[in-house]
Amino acid sequence: MVFYRLLIGRTCAFVWLVVLAGLLFVAPAKAEPVSNPVAVFAGLDKITGRIINFDVYIDETVQFGALQMTPRACHTRPPNETQRTTVFVEVDQVSLKQTLSRIFTGWMFAESPALNAIDNAVYDIWLVDCKQNSDVPPPSSR
Repeated sequence: MVFYRLLIGRTCAFVWLVVLAGLLFVAPAKAEPVSNPVAVFAGLDKITGRIINFDVYIDETVQFGALQMTPRACHTRPPNETQRTTVFVEVDQVSLKQTLSRIFTGWMFAESPALNAIDNAVYDIWLVDCKQNSDVPPPSSR
């Protein structure tokens, strides 16, 4: 009887050891980011105090005040993962002589708007979301 209990105890310990080892070697599956054709930004005009949300299609250039923005990629994660929304954007400032100067090129993160938001003397712009469609017609159909 003692031998039987010892055998059962060691078998259970072995099974638990195999299960734990299997859990250590299983890597979580990482889903590919979802590419979206529309980036949603919020812009603050510091003079008027107005905040405006606006949709921008990828590779479309829009102007907000004296700033021109061109998003190049907008990514989200699948709904079953922790949400992370990012956009790669280029921002130019238009001078009074109508010349452009690049003031920002890089990634913006919706979850951390202060990390890489556009903080201009007159305008602030940050990423809100990415989405698959918009009420605004795409640039080719305007």
